[in-house]
Amino acid sequence: MKFSVIKRRRLWWTISATLIVISIVAMVISWQQLGAPLRPSLDFVGGTRLQFERDCTQPNTCNQPINISDVREVVDAEKLNNSSIQVVGEKQQGISIRTKTLNVDQRTQLQAALSEKIGVFNPKSTQIDTVGPTLGRQLFSQGLLALVVSFTGIVIYLSVRFQVDYAVIAIIALFHDVLITLGVFSILGLVAGIEVDSLFVVAILTITGFSVTDTVVIYDRIREILNLHPNDGIDKVVDDATNQTLTRSINTTLTVLLTLFSLFLFGGETLRNFALALIIGFTMGAYSSIFIASTLLAWWRERKEESQVLDNADSIDTSPTSQDS
Repeated sequence: MKFSVIKRRRLWWTISATLIVISIVAMVISWQQLGAPLRPSLDFVGGTRLQFERDCTQPNTCNQPINISDVREVVDAEKLNNSSIQVVGEKQQGISIRTKTLNVDQRTQLQAALSEKIGVFNPKSTQIDTVGPTLGRQLFSQGLLALVVSFTGIVIYLSVRFQVDYAVIAIIALFHDVLITLGVFSILGLVAGIEVDSLFVVAILTITGFSVTDTVVIYDRIREILNLHPNDGIDKVVDDATNQTLTRSINTTLTVLLTLFSLFLFGGETLRNFALALIIGFTMGAYSSIFIASTLLAWWRERKEESQVLDNADSIDTSPTSQDS
């Protein structure tokens, strides 16, 4: 059975518009509360992050989950009032604290005060990371530069291989994928305290590459059909091209998602958010390639053909022959 993406294009556009609006609203709220559209990690803002976990082998240590108020009391007593505190771990037996840059003595003093208040910590689970603010700003600027360069390269490549309108619409689809991924992580940063780090930038760059690859496959098939059947309407061409590539796109996406879900479930804490970003971005990339980029191209070509017909009609009406008659 033939599936028509053109017939329901307003539905696809409505779904995408809704997701984009939600993403923008989430980033605005995040900006108001956190001073950034996403919750940045130490990679970008600099500072010290300390993560401790109770040693449950000690008697009566893990009978109750950690009370965040107790942690906040200790942190405030150490004059670290603007610190970010999270209770982590499945049984809420760990804490993660992000604060200003601390020296060795300050970190030792804070750890001792926390241990006295909430219980003995397991030294094997202790993690302490420090990133200078200069390095954080450098990582952020390099990440933005990488995104700009990748988008520019994509526009040039698609303009040369296809036409400029193909490239513009592909970039719109890319912005769609990236914006929704950013929106999801903005929401997660607000409700779950999830931070974005340098691996998140890598994930965004990977998403752009995957999305463009899928879009190029559909565009290439559209061009082939137009060459074989130049008299067919653009709506029919896009529907035929989408149906011919639909199975390939779905199978490719599902195969990649299976790997990413395995990475998300078993890859450890460090790679979990990276895998989640790829899962969201790749899903949106497949959706935008099939339902957004193709339908927008058809809509644009329709408008372009209508404009050319009107221009030709106007030129005929104003020709010397028609004036004489």
